[in-house]
Amino acid sequence: MSAAPAQAPAPKKKSKLPLIIGAVVLLAGGAGGGWWFTQHNAPAAHAAEGEDAAAPTTAKGPATYFALDPSFVVNLADTDMARYLQADVQLVTRDAATHTAIEAQAPALRNRLLLLFGTQTAAQLAQRSGKERLQEQGLAEVRKLLKEEGQPDKVDGVIFTSLVVQ
Repeated sequence: MSAAPAQAPAPKKKSKLPLIIGAVVLLAGGAGGGWWFTQHNAPAAHAAEGEDAAAPTTAKGPATYFALDPSFVVNLADTDMARYLQADVQLVTRDAATHTAIEAQAPALRNRLLLLFGTQTAAQLAQRSGKERLQEQGLAEVRKLLKEEGQPDKVDGVIFTSLVVQ
């Protein structure tokens, strides 16, 4: 009687469970992302369905910036000593026609802002609130000039990319 040769144990089959779980998680994530995208990028569709009638029907375009170069350098209105302001200014719009109008009116816009900046004092510009107020006044001047010239005036902001008061 001869003994039967020893058989090697059969290799265990790898479980497909982790692969299945991964696929389900991936599909659920994709579905959730798709839902989020449609909810946040289609306000007009919701307004049409009556879900959110107050939502805007048009999306804003990308912001474009127009640098008013060179830097503004003006004497401030301080009476106790000579002080000056140096500022790099950019105008922000999301409207192509307004951007074109800004380019066409750049010298007049610089003039208006230069005159406005020269009425400030160092004390007024010492705090953030004073700088923000100056931005608001500058925006009003820019819009006013564009309107006076019969140009589109959809300027979103006047921003300082550099501001030095001495």
